[in-house]
Amino acid sequence: MEEVVKEVVKKEALRLFTYGLYAVTTGDADHWNAFTANWLSQVSFEPPLIVLSVDNTAVSLPIIRASQHFAVHVYSAEQRDLSGLLGKSFAKHPEKLDGLRTQIGETGCPVLLDTLAWVECSVENEMAAGDSTLVLGRVVAAHVQVHGQAQGEPLTMRAAGFRHAG
Repeated sequence: MEEVVKEVVKKEALRLFTYGLYAVTTGDADHWNAFTANWLSQVSFEPPLIVLSVDNTAVSLPIIRASQHFAVHVYSAEQRDLSGLLGKSFAKHPEKLDGLRTQIGETGCPVLLDTLAWVECSVENEMAAGDSTLVLGRVVAAHVQVHGQAQGEPLTMRAAGFRHAG
């Protein structure tokens, strides 16, 4: 019984961690995917580095490994529906990419044009982390929307009503 209580308390504590929600794209014009991520963080200013946690079974992990780049996009607070759409499995919902406004970024990675901002990263390293892989990326390009529908506050897990099991 005490172990069950400890597990419940652990999950409750982990659910209080704050997270942003981000769209991640990877691949090239012919073979790419986009997914919603929240386990990522900037880990260095010089050089500018981001670490991204990707589920080991995700369709995007082999694409990241093959292309050696990914882009992280900041959703606006009004993009909850898009974050939910891109949170769906590509294997089950390949149509989730239909209709997204994209262009090819400086790294050759597709970028989503209707987000607040994005950074393009080249893969520096990776590390196993339980059921996920941590991918370390060096920021090599960045864009912030100045005009258009993507202005506003960033979307967070709490604001979207999403939560992890912990």
